[in-house]
Amino acid sequence: MSTLVAPAAHFPARPFTASSARPRRSPCSRAHASDSTAAPASAFDELVALAVARDPSLAPPAKNQAPKAPFRTLPPKAPWLRQKAPQGERYEYLAEQLSGLKLATVCQEAQCPNIGECWGGGEGELGTATIMVLGDTCTRGCRFCAVATSRAPPPPNPREPEDTARAVASWGVGYIVLTSVDRDDLPDGGADHFAQTVRSIKALRPDILVECLTPDFRGDLGAVRHLARSGLDVFAHNIETVASLQRRVRDPRAGYFQSLDVLRAARREGVHTKSSIMLGLGEADEEVVDTMLDLRDAGVDILTLGQYLQPTPQHLAVREFVTPEKFEYWRKFGKEEVGFRYVASGPLVRSSYRAGEFYVAAMLRQDRAESAAAVKLQGLDLVAPEF
Repeated sequence: MSTLVAPAAHFPARPFTASSARPRRSPCSRAHASDSTAAPASAFDELVALAVARDPSLAPPAKNQAPKAPFRTLPPKAPWLRQKAPQGERYEYLAEQLSGLKLATVCQEAQCPNIGECWGGGEGELGTATIMVLGDTCTRGCRFCAVATSRAPPPPNPREPEDTARAVASWGVGYIVLTSVDRDDLPDGGADHFAQTVRSIKALRPDILVECLTPDFRGDLGAVRHLARSGLDVFAHNIETVASLQRRVRDPRAGYFQSLDVLRAARREGVHTKSSIMLGLGEADEEVVDTMLDLRDAGVDILTLGQYLQPTPQHLAVREFVTPEKFEYWRKFGKEEVGFRYVASGPLVRSSYRAGEFYVAAMLRQDRAESAAAVKLQGLDLVAPEF
C-alpha cells in the first residue's frame, strides 16, 4: 500500500533586501539593543531569527539542553484487533479482590487484550484470571514483554501461596492459571514457591484444575521435575517464537532448545504440557511448521498461537498483522497434521486464554474419567470368577 505524504508548505517568493533580512523588533528588544552591555547581533543571528519567526520548529535548543527526540507512537492496529474497554461487575469484583490481597496478574502487567473477556466472565459464571506469583518484577528483559525488570527484585512474599489459595477458593472457579516472572536471583528460579502455591490451592479446593505457566528455571530440570510433581494438572512453558528469532525476541538467557528440554522433562513426569507461539515477528511459514513439529516431538499436548502486539514504542515492532483466516489455517494444521490434542489459534489468543481453559478442563476431566474406568476394569479382572 502506497503512503501519501503531504506536500511541504510553500511560502510566496520574497525578494531579499537588507531591510527584509532584519526582523522587526518590539519596544522591549529595542531597549535591550540600546543597552551598552548587550552584545551586538551578527548578520547570521538575524537570519536565524528570521527563519525561526517563519517556522518555530527550527529554533535551536537552549544552552546545555539536549535536543528533544522525535515523539514515537505505536502504529495503528488491524481492525480485527480492536477490543472493548474492560468493564462490568465481575471485572470490578476481581480487580478489587486482587488489589486488596496485593496479588499481581499477568492480565494487567502484560497488558493482555483479553482482560475484559476473561475477568468479565459470561452468563452464570465467574470470570477467570491468571495469577502472577513471585512478584511483578522480572530479572530478564525480553524485547516483546511489558513487565517491569530489575537485576535485584524484592524477595518473594512468603505468605503469597496461602493468600493466593484463599483468593482462588473464594472465587469458585474450576480452573486457575499460575504464572510468574523470571527469578534468576533465586536458587531454584522460584520452582518451590510455585509448588507451595499449587499445594495450598489443592488443600482448599482439591477439585480445582491448576495450570502453571512457568519460566525456564535457567534450564534446571530438577526444578522442573519438582514443580511437575506438586499436584498441578498442566505444565505450560512458552517457546515464544521460532528458532531463528530467539536472540532478537527473547532475553539472551532464554533459548529455543532450553525451552524444549523444559517441556520434555515435565512431560516425562506424566503431566499434560502446553506451549505458545507469537506470530507477526517476521517468522516464515516453514519456521512455524518446524516449531510445531519440535514442540509435538517434545510431548506437548496443547498449543496456542496469537498475534504479537507491540506494548510500547520501545519494544519490538510488529512485522505483520496475521489475518484471522491464517490463524484458522494454523489451528487446523496443528491439530490435523501435527497431532496436538488441542490448538487455540487467533489474533487475540494468548497462552492463558479463557476459551482454551474451558476446553482443557474438559479434556483433563475426560482423561481422569477414562483412567478411573481403566483402573476399575483392571480390578474386575483380578477378581476370581464364581461358578
